[in-house]
Amino acid sequence: MQSSETLGADYVERARQLGPMIEAAGDEIERRRDLPELIVAALAERGLFRLLLPRSVGGAELPPTAYVPVVEEVAKHDASVAWCLGQACGCSMTAAYLAPEAAREIFGGERGIVAWGPPGPAEARMALGGYRLTGTWSFASGSHHATWLGAHVAVFAEDGTPRLRPDGSPVFRTLLFPKRQAAMTDIWRVMGLRGTGSDSYTVTDLFVPEAFSTTREDPTLRRERGPLYAFTMQCLYATGVAAAASGMARAMRVLAKSSITPAPSRRRYLQAFQDGESVGRLAVESNRWRLSHDPDQVQNSPRIGVMSEVVQ
Repeated sequence: MQSSETLGADYVERARQLGPMIEAAGDEIERRRDLPELIVAALAERGLFRLLLPRSVGGAELPPTAYVPVVEEVAKHDASVAWCLGQACGCSMTAAYLAPEAAREIFGGERGIVAWGPPGPAEARMALGGYRLTGTWSFASGSHHATWLGAHVAVFAEDGTPRLRPDGSPVFRTLLFPKRQAAMTDIWRVMGLRGTGSDSYTVTDLFVPEAFSTTREDPTLRRERGPLYAFTMQCLYATGVAAAASGMARAMRVLAKSSITPAPSRRRYLQAFQDGESVGRLAVESNRWRLSHDPDQVQNSPRIGVMSEVVQ
């Protein structure tokens, strides 16, 4: 088996090879407000939607330090593609909390891609063998090319009584269902990240079996024992977003530096630009270093070991 460092470098190279194709599709991505099928297929064929997916389901299960450079490399070429990639990879960590059969049904194929939005006006009523789900969720990045959707939702008893935790807070679960069962609404008309297709979706009284429901953050319910899944999904979401921002910043710095050839009358400004560029480079690279090294320190900490023992 390849080491995580070698495997990570392999995925970075896969992303780098896609760079010209992604850049060539930039205008189309902006115009369509989603990712063209050619780009989605290329990402899927190279396994880039499976970077954080467990190996047991055919994923790469990359540690954060290997995951970050892959998202950065994609972000150098297009922000929307990198954003969708990070969101899909974050959603795939749900597999660590699902029964193996359900995880394989959702993520087992090459195009097993999940999208979801933050909690919206919704409820999940308990029913025999699962839940009856009704609600609307917005800002589901990558929803155009996703095959499954997720709903983060408060749980109610059959009689409508809210289910509560011991501390009085509502019980929330994540329910997963095929995208074809939802009604999509085009709401993503924005200036930035236009290509993410972050639209809304609605279901009404949809039955979702218990096997396709989980919680995202309770470590005692985690089925996968790898240290990657001791991180919360929110942590890995933040890592993906930061990696996308870092990749974009590095590309913009290079572009700005290469685009400026001051006329003789403006050469007095060149030193000021170079000073500013140097400060920017230091800021980007220091943040990139921290992004690439802090997760390792967390992953090797005693707390992660304790969490792994709890799961085992």
